[in-house]
Amino acid sequence: MEADRDERLRREAAEYYRGHRVPQRMEEALNTLFPLRPADLYGDLANYFSKFSKAPVVCKLAGRKVLDGVGQPTLEVEIYCTVKNREKRICSAIISSHYQIPENALSETTEADEKERNDSVTTAVEWVNESLSTMIRDWKPTDQCEIDKMLGEYFSKKEEEKKEIEEEEEDDDDTLSVTSCAPSAVAQSGQKKEAKTGKKSSIQITIPPAEPSESVLCGSLAIGGTSLAVAKAGASINGIPLYLHTALLKRSQDSPKEMTLPLPMVTLLSCEKFSSSKLKLVKEVMLIPPVQLSLKQGIERALDIQKEMMRLLEPAGKAQPSPHLADSKKDRARNKEKQAPPPALKGVSHLGCLITGCDNLEQPLLLMQTACNNIGLELGKDLYLAINCAAHELMDYVKGKYEILTGTFRSPDEMVDTYVELVNKFPSIIALVDPLRKEDRQQWNNLCRALGSKCYLIAEDAATNTSKLKTDQNINIPMCSGVVLKYVNQTKVSDLVELTARLDGQRRVTILGSPDGESSDDSLVDLAVGLGARFVKLGGLSRGERVTKYNRLLAIEEELAKNRTLRYDANFEFTDFDEESQPEKQQPEVLPPPQQDSVPSQLSVPALQGHEVPAQLLESSTLT
Repeated sequence: MEADRDERLRREAAEYYRGHRVPQRMEEALNTLFPLRPADLYGDLANYFSKFSKAPVVCKLAGRKVLDGVGQPTLEVEIYCTVKNREKRICSAIISSHYQIPENALSETTEADEKERNDSVTTAVEWVNESLSTMIRDWKPTDQCEIDKMLGEYFSKKEEEKKEIEEEEEDDDDTLSVTSCAPSAVAQSGQKKEAKTGKKSSIQITIPPAEPSESVLCGSLAIGGTSLAVAKAGASINGIPLYLHTALLKRSQDSPKEMTLPLPMVTLLSCEKFSSSKLKLVKEVMLIPPVQLSLKQGIERALDIQKEMMRLLEPAGKAQPSPHLADSKKDRARNKEKQAPPPALKGVSHLGCLITGCDNLEQPLLLMQTACNNIGLELGKDLYLAINCAAHELMDYVKGKYEILTGTFRSPDEMVDTYVELVNKFPSIIALVDPLRKEDRQQWNNLCRALGSKCYLIAEDAATNTSKLKTDQNINIPMCSGVVLKYVNQTKVSDLVELTARLDGQRRVTILGSPDGESSDDSLVDLAVGLGARFVKLGGLSRGERVTKYNRLLAIEEELAKNRTLRYDANFEFTDFDEESQPEKQQPEVLPPPQQDSVPSQLSVPALQGHEVPAQLLESSTLT
């Protein structure tokens, strides 16, 4: 009886293994490896049979609260997969927070922001550990588009739930307010009379009112964090870097023969807008290396200038003479500099750059120019400048003007003249970020036509709605040369792929930027390289969470150069918006988008107006 059972088991085992072709593959493996006589026979056998194993699938997600580079809470998502019948941790992703770090916020505002941030991260951790972990279980990490679609549907469902709750609360409030209608009317009447007699009521504000900022759904970090973790896991399982995995997603798995690297916008100086200093218009002064240099050479050049600027900003009496000054001409310049001392150094910003205050618009630019001259560099040739104006922070809605200096105001039209004069005086400026509010669309148009042919005019914070990207063909930003995209909140990797492809079709510049609350995760650099961004805005060359991204950029440059797949882009290409408008009148059809591997030539397609950009890609800063 027992012998019959053993015989039956042997037959079943033989049939089972033959059905899976084990004997045949074992023979192939042994025949293949014997001539090689590998030192680690069982290691090579394991490698041989691993290609016949099932593809890894997600078995669970793990979300946890961690701290970002400024000590504020944010979300980390770990992804575990079933690999060869065993649970294995593949990778993790930390998503940066969209919250800005205000310079002069009240304590009450700061406390409210901290509570909101903590609640959002706590909710995101719950979403990841419960709903999202269950939702993507048994999916392959390489199925990025399908998983992102499910994440988007989950987020839309949560938005609907929030709207229903808010509508119920509004109905309850309306019911309670019925009994207080009469007193309310009296109060309103009194307010109107007061408004008529007040002096400020006579001021007519003719500027477009600020558009309401979009609310951020509590817990939305979970969507972006999970999508990024899936992308990193997919790259890891395929055995390729994240930048190549991203490029394959954008090109529908068509491997690029060559890849270009984004040029860094290196923040060197942060001018405090709310300090005792007068200058308010300049938030950041950034350096852009020329395209002829390697990234390593460009960053080394920026470091040299940073050292010289630190020397110039030291308190009087402590500054050491520059080793580069040798001739009498430069000595005379130094004597002149002593007569008009530069502003004092106030430390290092959370952006990883030097902080100082200035009294006029030219002062930080002359300081930068002096630092370059002292070490033998010429602005406009050896390095270029970009200025983050963050003009949305300067609008006085009572006067209807921007306060560019303490007590000095400019109308939106006057701002255009100010920028034209500035760029003409300092031609080394090749980019202005957020020079105007989003709402001043006519002035954006005027500025683009005045300066677009020699300067990038960048919108960093044109707030829009991610959910409208696939249903609304309008990108709700003004005419501009390009936009800064930020990976925050419910942004998904697929959103970046789709949006950058659309911007490429419009022949507009894509810049990937890091938010104020940056983390130590360096995935943003891989995304920028894989998506083909023209610039990357990472902050300064101090603070670990910033420097780690520059190090990653340098590592990618070395890897591409070693593989001989690195292509250096052509020189800066600007947009002549006056020329763009001519073909638009003569030819109703829109020119086709450029090929992925081509370098855009002089731009001649309609301006990027009236198109909907994903909301949380463009973190709220200027154009909101």
